[in-house]
This record gives sequence, C-alpha cells and structure tokens, in this order.
Amino acid sequence: MASSYDLIVIGSGPGGYVCAIRAAQLGMKVACVEKRDTLGGTCLNIGCIPSKALLSASEKYHEAESEFSKYGITTGGVKLDLAGMMKYKDSVVEANTKGIEFLFKKNKVDWLKGAGKITGKGKVDVDGTSYDAKNIVIATGSDVTGLPGIEIDEEKIVSSEGALKLGKVPENLVVIGGGVIGMELGSVWQRLGANVTVIEFVDQILPGMDGEVRKEANKIFKKQGIKLKLSSKVTSAKSTKKGVELSVEPAAGGDAETMNADVVLVAVGRKAFTDSLGLDSVGVETDERGRVKTDGHFKTNVEGVYAIGDVIAGPMLAHKAEDEGFILAEILDGQSGHIDYNLIPGVVYTYPEVANVGKTEEQLKEEGVAYKSGKFPFMANGRARAINMTDGFVKILADAKTDKVLGCHIIGPEAGTLIAEIVIAMEFGASSEDIARTCHAHPTLQEVVKEAALAVHGGQIHM
Repeated sequence: MASSYDLIVIGSGPGGYVCAIRAAQLGMKVACVEKRDTLGGTCLNIGCIPSKALLSASEKYHEAESEFSKYGITTGGVKLDLAGMMKYKDSVVEANTKGIEFLFKKNKVDWLKGAGKITGKGKVDVDGTSYDAKNIVIATGSDVTGLPGIEIDEEKIVSSEGALKLGKVPENLVVIGGGVIGMELGSVWQRLGANVTVIEFVDQILPGMDGEVRKEANKIFKKQGIKLKLSSKVTSAKSTKKGVELSVEPAAGGDAETMNADVVLVAVGRKAFTDSLGLDSVGVETDERGRVKTDGHFKTNVEGVYAIGDVIAGPMLAHKAEDEGFILAEILDGQSGHIDYNLIPGVVYTYPEVANVGKTEEQLKEEGVAYKSGKFPFMANGRARAINMTDGFVKILADAKTDKVLGCHIIGPEAGTLIAEIVIAMEFGASSEDIARTCHAHPTLQEVVKEAALAVHGGQIHM
C-alpha cells in the first residue's frame, strides 16, 4: 500500500465507502480507514441491513403463523428456529460487507485496517502507521446514546446491537424510546412472541413525523399487541437475577412505578462518533452535540479536512450520508454539488411501513404556509386488498396557490418504495396535478399515491 494519497476517508459506512469509491472513479488515489474486521460501518454490520433482514424474516414467520389461512393456505405447526433466523441475518450481512470489499478492489481503493486519527495537516495515523493525504474526510458515523444511570451490558440491558442477536425470545421486552429503532426492533420481537412495551418520553411515538401518521401508527401498533406507555420516563433500570427492574415516572413528574422485564432495549437515539479522532489537537471545531462543524460544501474550519454523514448536522440516515459522500468526491474533483435537505426521505421499516419527505402539516402551520391536503386510504385500493395489506394511507400536501408539492406522508405497505415517486416529483418542482395526471399502472399500490394527489383538489375517484 502507498503511504501518500489524494484522499483518505476515515470510516467505511455508507457515506465513507461511497465517497472513497466515487473519488477513485474520478481518478484519485484513495484509501479508506476502517477498524472493524469488515467494511460497511454500523449500517451494514449492526444497523440497517441486519435489522431489515430480521424484520423481513419475522414478518414471514408471523404471516405463516397467523395470516396464511386468509389466503386459503393451511400449514402444519409453524415453529420458530431463532438460530436459523440469526444465521440468515448473518449471511445477509456477510454478503453485503464482502460486496463492499469487492468494490474497493475493483476501484483500487486501499483499505487501511485499524483505528484512524488525524495527527496534523494532511496526516492520518492508523494504529501507529502514518499516512499523508491531500484531503481527509471524517465519515465515522454515530454511536448509541445511553441514559444516565443505566448500564448497557448487551445481555439484559441492550442497545440496538444487542437486540439484533438475542439468543432467545424474551417473554417480556421493554423498549425505551418510541422512535424508528425502538419501533422496528420492538416489532421484530413482538412478532416472534415477546410481550413488548414501548416507553416514550413524549405524548406520541415516532417523534418529528406527521401528527396524523403518528396517531395512525399508534392505533395500528396497539392492535398488533405492542403496549405503548407514553409521556413517561425511565429513571433507572437495574439487572436482577430474574431480569431487569425498571423505575418509570410520568414525564411531567409524579409517583414512580416499578416494571419488570427479561430484556430492556435502550433506543433513545444516536450521537456523532468523534472521539479518539484527534480533532482537538488539529483544531477541528465541533458543536454542542459533538458534531463536526462544516460549511455548505462539507468543509471544516481546517484546510483539507471534510466531514459527512452522522458526524455532521442533519438526519442520521444512510442515504443522506451516501449522497454527501458522492457529492463531496465530485467537489474535490472540481465539480459542483448540492443536496436539498428538505428532500431526504425517511422510512420506518415496521409493518406497515412509514415514510415521509418534505414538510409536515405541523411545520406548514407553524411557518404560516397556506396549503391543501389530499389523503387516500389503502383500504380503497384493489391491489392492497388483493395482498391483504389495507392499513394506512397516503397524504400529499401542496401549496394552496401554486399547487407545488410541499410534503408527503405515507403509512402503509411498501411506503418506503412509494415515497420515491414523490421525492422525484418534488426534486423537479412538480405540482399535485402533475402527479395526478401521470398514468399509474393498475392494479398497483402506486395508485394510492395518484388518488391522494387527485384528492388535493377533491378529485379522487375511488372514494
């Protein structure tokens, strides 16, 4: 391996590996630092990919156990092979991480194995070996946020990482945090047989999402059997011989109650991983949350040092990091690049899925923007009925004067796929009428998007 590079990327998650590959494609000599034994960062190893594998597997188990009879399919005694399911999850992770390793070799990106640290201008230390670089990109991602007084041991009190590899289905699982990670992993274990209780500090699950979607999600998840304890806070969680004993209080204050669980999942968010990178010694500025400060082109206050992904401001999403990595590589090549952060879609991979892009109704009201709303339920869609997935709706928000689409909020089957049409439409400044007048194949779930667009002006057909 060379000792001098045009670009060294610290971190091989979605932002880091995409940045490294794109830079190499553009003719730069590139290295990527990764301390794990496998590439791909949190997302591929202990986050997005393994969680989606378990979500998919647990959905199929639940269908086989409880839903097949609706299709006229009779099954014998369906049994859960948890070890086999975990083996499947691990095989998915291995295929993805090896795929990144193949892409590095294909594009001649050097993998510098070890922990990276910036030691000076254009200098990166990797486990005692020094490398030079014209430019350095910090792409180290994020880490689990803990709670004061609660020690995560990854056995009884687990983070998302521990929740992905439990050796048996807990009888009672308490999830602290009703956000994306908490609801996804809570769903997995509920389907596999656990009694799941989600404790959320605010008055509704999925904070930050459209209020109407949150209410619908609350109703659906309760119907599925997940218990929701809202406006509540966990003040302590201690391991005992039998499991975990928790103390829970109302968020507004009041008398505490004791709860017991076999396993507790702490899912209260993530924080930028910037420790041990030597940022202080070289003067790279961070904000009050430990995130690296950057300008509109990912540049830090130190010449030649850039940052992308979870370590900078913005949503902690893999696809956001990927776009930043791709664009930064092109900026370093002398090209121009821009991301509209209002058009970064968000998806929750529960059943039903939840997806959103753009503004919520609450945000538009707060900003004083006059808008119209069009909503259409999956219940009224032929394909949704045919596949027995009728929960939820699509809601499109459009400017009252110009009809420009300002946001879209979906709860229902394949929401994460359906939202892409709206993202493209908004990227090109489309109106709700543009979507409504575009021919959508029948019978498909996409027709619900068209009907929601028609509904903005009261023109929906199938209701």
